[in-house]
Amino acid sequence: MQRYLYKELKKYVGKKILLLSGPRQVGKTTLSKVLFEHYDYFNFDRLSDKKKLLAEEWNRDADLIIFDEIHKMKKWKQWLKGIYDTESKKNFLVTGSARLDTHRKVGDSMAGRYFQYRLMPLCLKELAQNKYQNPKENLAELLKFSGFPEPFFTHSESFYKKWRKSHLDIIVRQDIAEIEIVKRISDLEFLIELMKTKVGSILSYNSLREDLMTDDKTIKRWLTIFENSYLLFKITPFSKNIIHSTKKAPKYYFYDFPRIEDNGARLENLVALSLLKEIYFLNDTEGEDYSLHFLRDKDQNEVDFLIAKNKKPIIALEVKTSDVEISSGFKKLTIQLLVHFPELKRIQLVKNLERDFSNKEGIKVLNLEKYLSTLKLV
Repeated sequence: MQRYLYKELKKYVGKKILLLSGPRQVGKTTLSKVLFEHYDYFNFDRLSDKKKLLAEEWNRDADLIIFDEIHKMKKWKQWLKGIYDTESKKNFLVTGSARLDTHRKVGDSMAGRYFQYRLMPLCLKELAQNKYQNPKENLAELLKFSGFPEPFFTHSESFYKKWRKSHLDIIVRQDIAEIEIVKRISDLEFLIELMKTKVGSILSYNSLREDLMTDDKTIKRWLTIFENSYLLFKITPFSKNIIHSTKKAPKYYFYDFPRIEDNGARLENLVALSLLKEIYFLNDTEGEDYSLHFLRDKDQNEVDFLIAKNKKPIIALEVKTSDVEISSGFKKLTIQLLVHFPELKRIQLVKNLERDFSNKEGIKVLNLEKYLSTLKLV
């Protein structure tokens, strides 16, 4: 299948350095290699490739030069800047299974020289665009096998479970161990197990600190490592002082969500990743400023997801496995938002809903699978 970033990457090859990041085994290398038939590929994890890279020995007649995992190279950004500034052809694509995080880590050294893209796992919308036309079946498959291409298309629970274990081992014991100083890998593995039970809940650092017998600073550093390695992602509470929230801690979700045992939390995680993927796509391809949040006030009223554009709320979303009744908390918080943002769309997504409808207050109750299959934020 043609991945959703294919046309965008193809369009800008040779115009800028293309930085393509995303979770390990999400399909970055495969996508890179199908852009052009005539390419040259180097993986910094391979010793033979590393030597050629450092000697700057590649096929300069190729349509595309692919540098994989070069974020593991010391001072990689300065090296890449030098290559870009001295080569006559600018047809470089850099891939990495860690956040390349250009604004913070690359800074001025790469200013004006790159476009950044983030490749995410398969979702209902991408499947629908590739002629997988059964949203209900697609949802069931994603919840069972994840959106990572290999386990999804292999379609085997036993394969997925083995893949899941090796995938995590590679991230923790290879990727993280190579670029981060962690004394006990087993602590990271234990934290991952704990985080599986925290999905969809506001994080309590005190609880994690007690379970892991360490301090808040260490917990936050480990979670940042997981974010940078595309193992977890977080969403933060929306803050405009409109809703008087007493909670500032974030929520965390997995990229590989079938590892979550609770069905409701797993479904919420799938929705969170689908929204994040759409937001990344719009931000990376159109230069927009979308962001994903949640709301919760001191009375425990909550909105699962709030999408903002230019820091202004545009869509409030609630996720339900079956219940069509709209919670009083969702009503209360969104009514407060409507005072300041009258164009706000309020939507409750319900799995396997037979009939879409809206109530007298204007809140839409929609079929979750169909909504995500045609997801549009604009």
